[in-house]
Amino acid sequence: MTDIVFPQLSEDKPDAEGVLATWYVADGETVNVDQLIGEVQVDKVDAEVFAPAAGVIELLVAEDEAVAQGSPIARIT
Repeated sequence: MTDIVFPQLSEDKPDAEGVLATWYVADGETVNVDQLIGEVQVDKVDAEVFAPAAGVIELLVAEDEAVAQGSPIARIT
């Protein structure tokens, strides 16, 4: 099992919350290593999120949901 965490995008505000802007995969979908799976945003800074492993993805956060940087947003099993 591999957790995917919200990336640290704001070094000035390490405890700032961001938003899960878009998922490009569906819950329960099979993903490949380095596949683009989502996009996050903190203080108008966007970042793409890629799968660090292959497997079945479990989405833990909904689109437009606020999330603390470093918190789990999905899991691959």
